[in-house]
Amino acid sequence: MLIHFARISLLVGAIAIPVSISACSSSDTKVDADPFDTYQACFTEHHNTESLATGKAITICCLDHPIGSNAAGVVCGTTQASCQTYVGSNLMGSDASGSDITTACADYITQRGM
Repeated sequence: MLIHFARISLLVGAIAIPVSISACSSSDTKVDADPFDTYQACFTEHHNTESLATGKAITICCLDHPIGSNAAGVVCGTTQASCQTYVGSNLMGSDASGSDITTACADYITQRGM
């Protein structure tokens, strides 16, 4: 009887552990796709409210959220240059430096291709 219980425990553990690990794993893709009226509103929520780093907030807003009337969620474009232009013109200047935007847009292009 004890051996039978041990086998069942091992079986349950073999199933439960991988499921729980995959459920807790972190991914930057489509965590939530809440729409925002503006890119600034998305950035403000992720950077100011959730305390994410500037670059991470920029990347998340480019990748994961429909902005305004763009339901496809590709507001930052398909190139690093288009991303930098869009983000630079849709964030208040005090929110991100040029180098923050450049780095975040490079990350966006990399993650977009995954």
